Formats: sequence, C-alpha cells, structure tokens
Amino acid sequence: MSSSPPPTPPSRASNIEEIRFKSITLPCEWVENYQPGGYHPVHLGDAFNNGQYKVIRKLGEGCHSTVWLARNAKKSRYVALKILISDPSESTIELQILRHISQIAPVEGNKYVTKLLDEFEHQGPNGVHKCLVFELMGPSVTIMVEELPQFKPRRKDMDLRYPPQMAKSILKQSLQAMAFLHRNGISHGDFQPGNMLFTLQDIDSKGEDILRQKENVEFQSISPPVERLDGKQDIWAPRYLCVAQPLTPFTNYGDGFTIKLSDMGGAYFFTDPPKKILTPTGLRPPELVLTGAVDKSLDIWSFGCLVFELMTGQPLFFVPWSEDKSEEIDEHMIALTSALGPLPDELYNHWTSSSLYFTPERELFNCEIGGVNEGEEPLLLEEQSVEELFDQATPDISNEESDAVKALIRRILQYDPAKRPSAEEILLDPWFTRDEVEGNSETATK
Repeated sequence: MSSSPPPTPPSRASNIEEIRFKSITLPCEWVENYQPGGYHPVHLGDAFNNGQYKVIRKLGEGCHSTVWLARNAKKSRYVALKILISDPSESTIELQILRHISQIAPVEGNKYVTKLLDEFEHQGPNGVHKCLVFELMGPSVTIMVEELPQFKPRRKDMDLRYPPQMAKSILKQSLQAMAFLHRNGISHGDFQPGNMLFTLQDIDSKGEDILRQKENVEFQSISPPVERLDGKQDIWAPRYLCVAQPLTPFTNYGDGFTIKLSDMGGAYFFTDPPKKILTPTGLRPPELVLTGAVDKSLDIWSFGCLVFELMTGQPLFFVPWSEDKSEEIDEHMIALTSALGPLPDELYNHWTSSSLYFTPERELFNCEIGGVNEGEEPLLLEEQSVEELFDQATPDISNEESDAVKALIRRILQYDPAKRPSAEEILLDPWFTRDEVEGNSETATK
C-alpha cells in the first residue's frame, strides 16, 4: 500500500477518468459516490446522534440517500434511519414537506405517509448529512411480489405479478394517499411501486440477533473489501458495502394489508414545481418529456401507467436508458403514440426528431431509433394499442373487469393534462366503487 495520502476526490463529479475503486458487482449503491457531497460511509454497528441510534441492518439505497434499520436505545424500538447525501445543491424539500404534513394533518398524514419521528445532522468525512428517522416499514411493492409464496420456488414460465385483488388494493391505497397529498397542495413527484411500502408485524420485541445483518462476504450480505485502484487507503468510503435486506419475513401481506407512501425526496408543492423531476422516465407524461412542463397531474399520469403495470406485471412504457437523451425521448414517444394514438399538434411540434419516424403527413414509416442509415430499409413494427397490450398480458380477471380496467387507463392517460381526472375522481371510478357496493350488499344479507 502506498504511504502517501490519496488526493481528495472531486465533489459529486465522478466520471470514467476519476474512477478510484475496484469494481463491486453486488446490488449496492455506486461506491464512487462516497466522496465529498456524497454518501456517508456506514458500517454495521455504527451509532448516530450521540449513541441514540445503532445501525444493525441495511434496508435500501437511492440516488440521494441510504436507509438503515436502527435501534433507538432511548425508546427500545426499531426505526428506519435515512442518511441523505451532503451535497446542498442536491437537497430537496422533503423535510419541509414532512413537517408541513405533521402540522396540518398529523393523524391523516400518518395513515397515508411514513411517519417522521426525528431528525438530526451528522458530520462525516464527506460533509454534513441530514438524517431523518422514520417509523419502520416493510419492503416496497417492487420487492414484495418476488417474495410471495406462490412464486417459491421460482420458475421461468411464471408471470411475476400480484394476484388481481391484491394489485387492486395496492392501487387503491396508494391512490387514497395521493388524494390526501393533493388535497393539501402536494405532489409526490416520484409515484412508483418502489415508494409504496408494506407495513410490518410488531418486531420491537425481537432481539437484535434476529434482525442483525451478518458481515459475511461469502453469503453476499456485504461486499468484498472496498479497495482503491492505486492501493492507497481511502477515508471517504466505507470498508465494505452492505447489500439491502428488507424486512420481508416480518411483513404483513395477507388480507387487510396496509400500504403507505414513502420517500418524499421528489415531492413538491403545487405552487412551486421543481426544475428537476425524479419521476422514472417510463412514468412521465408527454408534456414533461417534450416541454419540461410540470403540473399537478404528474402523479395522475404515473398512476395510470401503474394500473397497467400492477394488473399485468409488465410496464406500459419501458424506456431503456441511453446516454443520448434524444434517443430516450424517441423511444418513449414511439411507444406512447403506438399505445395511445397520435400526439396533438402542440406536443408533436416539440418533438424535434419526429421526422426520423413520421412522414410530413404524420404517417409512421420507421421505428429504428436514431433514424435509418443510408442504404438500409426502415424498421416497421406492429403498433399495438394499450387495450391490445393489456389483453396480450392475459391478466387473471374476467372480461368484464378487464374492460373496466382498460377504460380507466384510457380515462387517465389523456394528452391534455386538464382532461385527466383528479385522484378523488378516480376513486369514484366504477372499477374501485364496485367492490364497496358488493361488500355492502354482502353485509346487508348477513
């Protein structure tokens, strides 16, 4: 190991020329983001806030934070400790929004959004980090589906999706949470299955030895040691990375399960939309993709896409990542117009590369992203409407219910934001209200 100290890495500016570490292939955060302005290095057993919170397990990570299971020594309970990156330019108004919710509607807010219990700051080698302490929750809707008993053992021919009634309950509960936020002038801004969490059984009485993550490289609960390419010792990164271990075995997912919205890092007040949106690309409405316009129907469009995704187990618009963002836009718009029909002029005119795919008469002649190379034939793919795509996925529901779901998706995914229904209006859709009517009828006959 070289004896001279390594240079301080640049603040949140890593590129291929600035790679410091040997590659880590486990599903963890990018190790290069352990630098000034980035993640705080955490090891199992670390204590925070003068010893009040002891880290015993990693629950997850995102672009702006890592999340840990911690034991609150003062109150003998488990909590989720979210440690944000320290870069002030990447800060969000998450804390401001959470405080606002707790002030204006604490009881209703706790029903729909993960509860903020505490907050403090922590000084580390990469700067000062905001730390948010939340009630402990189970895995996300994205993760839990893979843990359902019917998919154990997993086979390649299985359609990995929630049972229809479970998917419908997830959608309804998340929509009720959205309606609560919207009533209070707040958009979630990152409305997706990864931010919908299941509640847990009571685990406060369980010993730390049951919940503690093992520091075991062989079982891939942690990575091999983090090593610099130059052999020097790094003071900005942890000794190892932890693989997230959601609390799946302790999750309530049977009848009467509860879903709450989490991660308000992309949230904003309707009166002050942000310039940077965190919504996943495939869940973004066309006006945001083509013009950057943000309004209060952003969450609504995302929800419409998720009705399709939760009921079929497949995303409606899968948009592969590309370094060339114009190609991402092209991929998205071709899929979108195929499923939903032609864009209106006010949107189409903002699609600067549309001539690579459509004639002046707006006839599709090519689906090859980036255009047709000289001497080659254009690529034409069969266009399928959202209804055809839904039927092709063969969801496990009756034809009558299938028609109701497809009608709801069409009702939501309208190109004109002003014509999209509100969350409250969607809750009154026949597909959601039918269960209530049937439930009331059954109760009346007992």
